[in-house]
Amino acid sequence: MGKLRYNAGITHQLVRRGTNVAACTNRPMKETADQTSTIPDSTLSSRRSGATVALFGEVLADVFPDRSVLGGAPFNVARHLKAFGLNPVLITRTGNDALRAELLEAMAACGMETMGVQCDQSYPTGQVKVHFEGASHRFEILPEQAYDHIHASVARMVALSIHPELVYFGTLAQRHAVSRSALKMVLNNTSVPTFFDVNLRAPWYDALVLRNSLYRADTVKLNNEEMTLLAEMFALPGDTLAGYARAFMQTFDIGQVLVTCGAEGAWLVQREGGEVSMMPKGEPVAVVDTVGAGDGFSAVFIMGQLQGWPAEQTLARAHEFAAAICTQRGAIPEQADFYAPFLKAWRS
Repeated sequence: MGKLRYNAGITHQLVRRGTNVAACTNRPMKETADQTSTIPDSTLSSRRSGATVALFGEVLADVFPDRSVLGGAPFNVARHLKAFGLNPVLITRTGNDALRAELLEAMAACGMETMGVQCDQSYPTGQVKVHFEGASHRFEILPEQAYDHIHASVARMVALSIHPELVYFGTLAQRHAVSRSALKMVLNNTSVPTFFDVNLRAPWYDALVLRNSLYRADTVKLNNEEMTLLAEMFALPGDTLAGYARAFMQTFDIGQVLVTCGAEGAWLVQREGGEVSMMPKGEPVAVVDTVGAGDGFSAVFIMGQLQGWPAEQTLARAHEFAAAICTQRGAIPEQADFYAPFLKAWRS
């Protein structure tokens, strides 16, 4: 199916244009839709609380020097969304191994849906080795993992059954043709906004995958280094990050581009809403590690988009949450009460 376009600001109403599933191509027709259905409130008392979000991609174990924890950007974002009161549904694939059992147990413990977690008899649940280098980190991503082989027809059935209000996807799970086909089938059979979290992990991306993903995205989120890299890759005009963002939107028909700049904040360029930037206030946090900070930012941004928060507020809340993630070890808080002050503030 085609894209769904946002109006200026995070608050939006979607208006449908016609599309034809049979006419879909690799560069799909754009469309918008009137999303008026509501889901009963969960954690937050808002008109869109409890919204279902489909998250396609990898679930894997981040192997630290002293321990292993479940991770992967789609999984991390899903865990946060569940804590925020939304209904995230992962579409992924694991091996038939101990890590799968650990994953299903963790998902059940926090009330997450498991219908989209496929089981592979040949390939293992994904693993990534995390190497720390000062305050930063480096990933060693192992090849031929179960998430490289997500079954397309099963993924399609899950997507159709859950009626998501947004589809999240990234780059890593598209490194293999099998999972790329599965993502294409999910996107072709859902008529909702898409959020492309670029998350480049060398050497597991190429220009063709990125080009196709950008054409399918309504919102693109990336950091400033990724923005420069992609601008060079696609020979986009401009000599500033904002110029590159505008060129992205024009070239790939993207509704909004979200650029994160670590401790320096973030900014958002929208097709019909201009540019919104956010500079952090107060003292910088004491960074323990930065693993998962971007995933936390994505989760809050998605929350704000579905809740109808103003753009400036969404960016500020996303940055504050991501900074808090940096004060702990790992991408997911060990204690559920980590979320309490954020949820309390967001209700006010």
